[in-house]
Amino acid sequence: MYKILGTDQKEYGPVSAETLRQWITEGRAVATTQASAEGTLEWKPLASFPEFAVLFAARGGSAPPSPAQPLAAGVNHEVIAQQIISRGYNISAGHCLSRSWDLVMKNFWLLVGACFVLQLIQAALPILIGVCQGGMFFLFFKLMRRQKAEFGDAFAGFSEGFLPLFLVGLVSLLLTMLGFIFCVLPGIFLTVAWIFAIPLAMDRKMEFWPAMQLSYKVVCANWWQIFWLLLLNFLVGLLGLCVCFVGIYVALPVTIGAIAYAYEDIFGAASTPSAQPV
Repeated sequence: MYKILGTDQKEYGPVSAETLRQWITEGRAVATTQASAEGTLEWKPLASFPEFAVLFAARGGSAPPSPAQPLAAGVNHEVIAQQIISRGYNISAGHCLSRSWDLVMKNFWLLVGACFVLQLIQAALPILIGVCQGGMFFLFFKLMRRQKAEFGDAFAGFSEGFLPLFLVGLVSLLLTMLGFIFCVLPGIFLTVAWIFAIPLAMDRKMEFWPAMQLSYKVVCANWWQIFWLLLLNFLVGLLGLCVCFVGIYVALPVTIGAIAYAYEDIFGAASTPSAQPV
């Protein structure tokens, strides 16, 4: 018997292996869908289960990698972008924030503590913005995918994909600053368009420029939805500052988590129109 985690972050099951094979055949569960076998607490991609890996291989020649693993060599970011744009996506800013709030409350000291330490590093060395944010996203993704997470995971950006994360942070920071200098609006546009570049470089181990291009193409297909999410994040941050300035240390991880959930909703189900059982 197995349980799976839908794209709405709800558990489905327990169901038999036969039922799960049917869901895979119908496209209601994909290789990256997180699953847990009965009697265990570990959550991992369906493609990592030997009993289902053969089915994925038969459907597509090979099992697609999980979001937490590097993409296979030669994967074209334009193809990924086209797949996502073709199926479309719909992001609810409020839903992303509410899920992030719940996750932060369940892991309060871990997420708030990690965010606080990374913000200190980032304030001392702004050039490491991409590396610090990459580590925070890594920690969020592990918690969202029901994987074991610990404080040290927040510093994964220093050991996994350091150079791409460093370059994404540096290049996007410099170009958006130039955008703000030139009439402000270009800076706002690029800030929104590149919002998923760091998560892509961290989660999918992409090189910095393909990650920025993929984020740009996918976001521009639905730019206003992502803009409203970031605007709401900005308001949450202001609210945190109003609470004796201490509230910002809670607001920051909540806003990062909201972006992580939006990323998961858009990129985590890229293999099929829906990875969630109906």
